[in-house]
Amino acid sequence: MNVDYSVCNALKFNSDGLQEGLVIYDVMCQYSVHFNDRISKASDYLSLDPDMKVLGAIGKFHLADHVDSFFTKWTLNFMKGAGHIDGEILETLWAPMNKVSGAAWSMSKALRQETLDDYMRDGNWKKTVGIC
Repeated sequence: MNVDYSVCNALKFNSDGLQEGLVIYDVMCQYSVHFNDRISKASDYLSLDPDMKVLGAIGKFHLADHVDSFFTKWTLNFMKGAGHIDGEILETLWAPMNKVSGAAWSMSKALRQETLDDYMRDGNWKKTVGIC
């Protein structure tokens, strides 16, 4: 339900007039199976624009781990309008974390958490002020 809540709110945010929404999820092949049923059962909390078509895809990094026959159905390569994206964001954040991981390894659990949070907040702040 947490993922359903996030997806519904993301698709409703600033989306007036959009005809399609693209959801990229590592396990979209399973997640999407009963998506509409889950939304209708939780209609007090969850809703989607009935005119918006929701498209699903699996990011390129994770698609390689799925059955070969899934490739054509779930790849972003063949989705009109998806552009050339890999559909992975969290994995791209891990590499810069290597700068602090050596120091964080020897810290207490609380200090390690604070250090990693501070590092991520700093990175987010730099991205925010760098947006033109």
